[in-house]
Amino acid sequence: MMRVSDFRSDTVTRPSRDMLEAMLRADVGDDVLDGDPTVAALERRVAELLGKDGAWFVPSGTMANSVAVGSWTRHGDEILLERSAHMVQWEAGAAGALHGVQSTTIVAEDGRLPLDELRRSIRLRSLHCPRTTLVCVEQSFMGSGAGPGGRVVPLEHLRAVHALAREQGIAVHMDGARLMNAVVASGVAAREYAACADSVSLCLSKGLGCPVGSLIAGPREFLERARLVRKRLGGWMRQSGVLAAAGLYALEHNVARLAEDHELARELASVLDGFDGLECSPNTVESNIVMARVTHPRHTPESLMAALRERAVLVLPQNATTLRFVTHLDVSTEDVARVVVALEELLG
Repeated sequence: MMRVSDFRSDTVTRPSRDMLEAMLRADVGDDVLDGDPTVAALERRVAELLGKDGAWFVPSGTMANSVAVGSWTRHGDEILLERSAHMVQWEAGAAGALHGVQSTTIVAEDGRLPLDELRRSIRLRSLHCPRTTLVCVEQSFMGSGAGPGGRVVPLEHLRAVHALAREQGIAVHMDGARLMNAVVASGVAAREYAACADSVSLCLSKGLGCPVGSLIAGPREFLERARLVRKRLGGWMRQSGVLAAAGLYALEHNVARLAEDHELARELASVLDGFDGLECSPNTVESNIVMARVTHPRHTPESLMAALRERAVLVLPQNATTLRFVTHLDVSTEDVARVVVALEELLG
């Protein structure tokens, strides 16, 4: 069978042999009844990494974010976040459907919520208004496709958002699904970014090579509520140490190598930008996500995606004008070369 070059997401990776061996060796227990020792070790490791009191292991990043929303809010409250944030676009309306809160969105294509607009969006304390109880930020910021993806939101900006929220008595949640990409790209420690939020989610299956799993971290009072919300959502697992072992392995072995993904993304962006009919700015690629605007007269993102698939290159449309390419540990310069061959045939 022909090898497929899969740039759809950094979630398509498969566990390495060493990761699988770590999973097989995991010491496990019933995490719901007596506790699972490997899960407990992973939760301690992530809490230390993020500088938080503790963390809970959950199946997915979407659930981690949902646990945060359910823990910080009550039905009828309001949350503030960027219009194209993952929590708005890609979580099936979970905030409203599961927790009864409404979302007010602010446009910030680089992930930096404008402070003046953020302040104006906070509701008056009134019987007639929903309570604004949570601000959500994303690090790294995937983007909408209108601009570059995988942006690293500057530390000083996140600090300013947190200070504004604290001044107003509002919590901040950080969707840190790709936080470690931001850490590697910027050189800023994870706990420094995490200090800009009251709760932080971290995904192990995006970029870090795990088959499944995320964590939600925060202070003790938050964790008590989060434990209950996790239970209600069905996210408390049994012998989940076999999954947690993959997370421990990833945090030990797969973080520094994210720099290779970032370099490959810049290489890919340079390649894409060289084709008539594609617009892509290599100097704006900060991590592992590349957005390419399709301007070719014969193609839309959907049609180009389908044509690339026939040539063993998998990508996803981000919106009506843009294709998204994501680099990860299972693609290499060989896969970029396959993209070149396919695009020469299709756009040449």
